[in-house]
Amino acid sequence: MDTKEVHIGDRVIGGGNPVLIQSMTNTRTEDVDATVRQILDLERAGCDIIRCTAPTMEAAKAISEIKKRIHIPLVADIHFDYRLAIASIENGADKIRINPGNIGSRERVREVVKCASERNIPIRVGVNSGSLEKDLLEKYGGVTPKALVESALREAAVIEDMGYDNLVISIKSSDVLTAVAAHKLISTRTDHPLHVGITEAGTLRRGLIKSATGLALILSEGIGDTIRVSLTADPIEEVTAAKEILKTLGLRKGGIEIVSCPTCGRTQIDLIGLAERVERIASEFDDLNIKIAVMGCVVNGPGEAREADIGIAGGDGVGLLIRGDHVKKFPEDELLDALKDELKRIRNEKEIL
Repeated sequence: MDTKEVHIGDRVIGGGNPVLIQSMTNTRTEDVDATVRQILDLERAGCDIIRCTAPTMEAAKAISEIKKRIHIPLVADIHFDYRLAIASIENGADKIRINPGNIGSRERVREVVKCASERNIPIRVGVNSGSLEKDLLEKYGGVTPKALVESALREAAVIEDMGYDNLVISIKSSDVLTAVAAHKLISTRTDHPLHVGITEAGTLRRGLIKSATGLALILSEGIGDTIRVSLTADPIEEVTAAKEILKTLGLRKGGIEIVSCPTCGRTQIDLIGLAERVERIASEFDDLNIKIAVMGCVVNGPGEAREADIGIAGGDGVGLLIRGDHVKKFPEDELLDALKDELKRIRNEKEIL
């Protein structure tokens, strides 16, 4: 899908640029130290754009100090009070998220648009299944893809009619199939960049399944310019999941990919624990663009491990470290140290090249 380019701080979305990952802080924005700590953690995890709520004037003014101490663009999330949107922009927000319908009168929306226009700050028009207008619910008999799209385009038109089109649109539903159908429809109706997610997806396990399913179906159609995996969990989990989804779909390169076999009756090593520890080790080498295979038995393990850049396979107290045609045998309790040493060696080789 061809969308217009939109600049958010020093990042660019739309226009064929890579899909970027967003998350949202769950700290009180007024608590600058706590908010900055969380954003820096999210940056290290791979977050590209962060959104903070600005429910009070104190929170809106805190954006100025937060911006001085972080390295990624900040989006201010605004509801109900147009003055908070203006204050957030004046204090350095790189984008604001509003729903024009709950900001107030048209004149108040115009004041927000005027302020954003003066600084060329993008406005994300956000609509979700819980915010649909009563007339659209009656027209379509409830929350439907057509209702979501009409609501979003109606709200965007309010701002466009004021002569400003530096917009991003989001239409979110907690129902995966509704969200997918709505995104397919709106992609034919606008060229504004789309922020994609399955809203209120749920707790970590259920939310990951719903988000991965919905985002894969949408992104695989070429739809979406930024994404958020919305989870009732630590925001770090959102970023980690988003990275994996993008890498799985071939939309993001780089970083270590880990493949591991399921457990079975042949397994003679703590495969689950081994794979989890490999993930932790791999996080220290995210600058490497390689595949690591973690295999649990001698039947398929060695052969499958050879298809990766580096692999480990083990059983009955011993383990194999496999890199190409080279196979080294180690006691099980030394296998992870051997893997880490080999990863360091790979990093050094790449630096020399």
